[in-house]
Amino acid sequence: MASNSVKRAFKYRFYPTDEQEAELRRTFGCVRTVYNLALEARTEAWREDGGRINYDQTSALLTLWKQTEELAFLAEVSSVPLQQALRHLNTAFIAFWNQRSGYPRFKSRKKTHAAAEYTRSGFRWRGGELTLARMTEPLEVVWSRSLPEGAEPSTVTVSCDSAGRWFISILCEDPRVQALPATDAEVGIDAGLNFLLTLSTGEKISNPRHERRDRARLVRQQRALSRKTPGSRNWVKQRRKVARVHARTADRRRHDLHELTTRLVRENQTLVIENLAVSNMIRNRKVARAISDAGWRTFRNMLEYKASWYGRNLIVVDRWFPSSKLCSACGALAESMPLSVRVWTCAHCGVSHDRDINAAKNILAAGQAVTACGDDVRPRRNSPGGRSSAKQEPRAREGRESRFSEKS
Repeated sequence: MASNSVKRAFKYRFYPTDEQEAELRRTFGCVRTVYNLALEARTEAWREDGGRINYDQTSALLTLWKQTEELAFLAEVSSVPLQQALRHLNTAFIAFWNQRSGYPRFKSRKKTHAAAEYTRSGFRWRGGELTLARMTEPLEVVWSRSLPEGAEPSTVTVSCDSAGRWFISILCEDPRVQALPATDAEVGIDAGLNFLLTLSTGEKISNPRHERRDRARLVRQQRALSRKTPGSRNWVKQRRKVARVHARTADRRRHDLHELTTRLVRENQTLVIENLAVSNMIRNRKVARAISDAGWRTFRNMLEYKASWYGRNLIVVDRWFPSSKLCSACGALAESMPLSVRVWTCAHCGVSHDRDINAAKNILAAGQAVTACGDDVRPRRNSPGGRSSAKQEPRAREGRESRFSEKS
């Protein structure tokens, strides 16, 4: 297999037997326990004398925990997922020290995604059948798509979502992922709500609004849940029904975004998008549901890794860039641009603009400037440290408007 192949995860649904489900649920509980114990030990060590406990030290602690009467149950499951939990915690601390994320948090039995990761020593892959450690029978996997020919999985992650569906993610090298032939096509992309995306080519991609399709069903299921006694068997069953509605909506959204991002990456060599602060934008109650349903963050994540896979260039423009108020024909900056204005005419050159297409063209131009000379795409000022001119409003004000450019 080629050494430069991309490592890719293939996710499948599977149906465990009663014995396999019991074993996996025990494993999930042990993984969560080990993670929390190690996090507590590392936190206490830092509080006491400012010391840091590394992975090797937590691995030694795991051996001691198994020997105690209180935690002897940790020895009843495979040790591989437990060691992987310690590695994941170590990775979380490294990200925290490098200021890429917040301090690691404890895992909750009710809120944490149930998952366990097995490395090569924790499973057997033979003849297209997958058998996990401590199990005698292979998993009944629904092979919805084929693995690469001759694939040898390096890790296998088993998970169960809130809807009660079981999934297995197989990580292996995929030699089929190769850089696409170079092209001169470039595109600027403006995200919105009335239209999910507007391209600099003039194409507008409609917003499927997946959440609206199942809103009535979701309301019925949530009302039924509110009538159940929390913690009862009927409450657990009804909670799973609510989760299934959410899962169906998420699956549809993910499917459409995969098709859309794949098409954009295949057709264009350079893609330019805005650096939207989605976590801040959803604080606006009026548009929070619509923004969450649009999946802008997922869209960007997909573009990032697919552009890396297929040799494309992805440029992210500063979030304060006044793409909506800037004339793409002459470069003049309008003094104001209310959200209700969808078509406007430049007072300097007289060109009429569709608000969203104009924004997409400006985003593309800003990306081209960055590519050519590393130019700053933020609003320019008359003098260093000086105030903006009458035609160039402060960044913070433009930021509030550009964040919701066609997003209301």
